[in-house]
Amino acid sequence: MAWARGLGLLLVLLPVVGASKPGIVVRLNKEVLSYVAEAGKVPLRQALQVPIPHFLDRSGQVIQPTRIQILNVHLPYLQLKFIAGFGIRLSAATNFTFKIFRVPEPLHLMLPVALLADTLVAQGSIGTPVVSISACYSLFNKAIVFDGYNSTAPTLLAPLQKHIKAVLRNKLCLRISNLVQGLNVHLGTLTGLSPVGPESQVRYTMINAPNITKDYISFDINAVLFLLGKPIILPMDATPFVLPSHVGTSGAMATVGLSQDLFDSAILLLQKAGALNMDITGQLKLSNNPLNTSTLGQVIPEVARQFPEPRPLALKVQLDAIPVVTLHTNNATLRIQPFVEVLAPDSDSAFQSLFSLDVVVNLSLQLYVSEVRLQGTTSVLGNVQVTVASSNVGFIEMEQVQSLMGNVFQRPLLDHLNALLSIGVALPSVINLRYIAPEVFVYEGYIVVSGGLLYQR
Repeated sequence: MAWARGLGLLLVLLPVVGASKPGIVVRLNKEVLSYVAEAGKVPLRQALQVPIPHFLDRSGQVIQPTRIQILNVHLPYLQLKFIAGFGIRLSAATNFTFKIFRVPEPLHLMLPVALLADTLVAQGSIGTPVVSISACYSLFNKAIVFDGYNSTAPTLLAPLQKHIKAVLRNKLCLRISNLVQGLNVHLGTLTGLSPVGPESQVRYTMINAPNITKDYISFDINAVLFLLGKPIILPMDATPFVLPSHVGTSGAMATVGLSQDLFDSAILLLQKAGALNMDITGQLKLSNNPLNTSTLGQVIPEVARQFPEPRPLALKVQLDAIPVVTLHTNNATLRIQPFVEVLAPDSDSAFQSLFSLDVVVNLSLQLYVSEVRLQGTTSVLGNVQVTVASSNVGFIEMEQVQSLMGNVFQRPLLDHLNALLSIGVALPSVINLRYIAPEVFVYEGYIVVSGGLLYQR
């Protein structure tokens, strides 16, 4: 089953040219076939260990049943290759070693068998890849007798080999078909909901039949993000996402293209969920924390008048405006425009608003992949821009307040955003699959993840 799941790895991470929004294009390149073939040798050998019914020797006056056992299935050659416009072809050379329990001594013989099977890859009704064997052949060579040849009548060898070939011809392709058919349940995990946050999920589905060439197989994948069970809907336009050729790392097993729309959906989800909002609270006992009325009173006289005794301040940060992710070649940025209300506790321990600020922060966005999740970190680009939206403490000298607010606001904001981005979003995959040494490339309007794949049970 590991081979089947390995082929499932191949077929589920395979997404391609997308026309849906948000769009993801995943290509599994021909380099992945060698990995799947090598990983699949053991489970394929196990699947080919078919039981052989007793051979009925009719050469004598009494019919003698002879037990036959497969001792070993050697698989010196296994190759997978793409069939353009269709699926995947399996070619294998196998050597079956048999023990014939005959009297007076057992007989050992080897039967070389060549296997050919064509696997059709199609789109299922629930938006997952569906695989099936469309054609399968077993080609037999002449058996080689290891011992006991002189004591074995030629009249026995011929019908014995005929019996074995007849059994294998019926069973080998059936075993391969069962192995491949078992993939479809596993491939169904592609459409399962993957958590993004406590109240949000992402679901991936194929939107058309796979595109298969001699060099890769790919699928159009539609990604839908959900908040409290409701989908995040973006304004639609007529421009489909198409993953250009020759992007990513040369020779990589997988190339995953992530459109601008996926990032727009993810950031809209965070904004609608309120995950980007935060509270920043000062503490009087921290000497290096300027977030208190005493420090603020030095630049705003009315604050000093209303609060002769130092009290901690609180910043209530809300993002009502949708953040903007911009993707340019080798450069990803995030622009947020939080509304910040500066609060101080009054004599009744209730908070009163001192003033509010409109803030603009431009951030550099660094992206990376851990196992199957796209994650990120941010850093501030340039200065934090601050303007007064309203004031209950009279005139505010903006230059002094900008310096003060920028210092107390910037680090908590980065910590908060980086904590969110470290959770990440799961890329299309099946269970137990992860990326190996993935590289992330930023292009104009899309991201590419390129690297190897590893499947572990």
